[in-house]
Amino acid sequence: MTSLGFQSCKNGEGDASSSEIENTDIVPSGTYTGEAIKVDPEEQEVYLKTDDDKTLELYFTDQTKLSKDGETVAFNTLSEGQTLQVEVEKKGKRLDPISVEIVE
Repeated sequence: MTSLGFQSCKNGEGDASSSEIENTDIVPSGTYTGEAIKVDPEEQEVYLKTDDDKTLELYFTDQTKLSKDGETVAFNTLSEGQTLQVEVEKKGKRLDPISVEIVE
């Protein structure tokens, strides 16, 4: 008997860190500050817990500007627990990050 197992396309990572966070919030376009509670390099995605207790799901695009101390930095500079200031544009039920500043 052959046993088959299936996993999502996460290169074998089956732990909770590779799953999406449920119940995220959609907010108006604007600037928000909060803590990075999950960073997913494979998906170029960050979950941000804002100062007013909302959870934002942000998928980076080619146009997203990521910076720290005024300098452009790579996505792998992001880590959970960092304080971020994000400018987002609401597009339907999606939030597009225009700029993300690592404040720490």
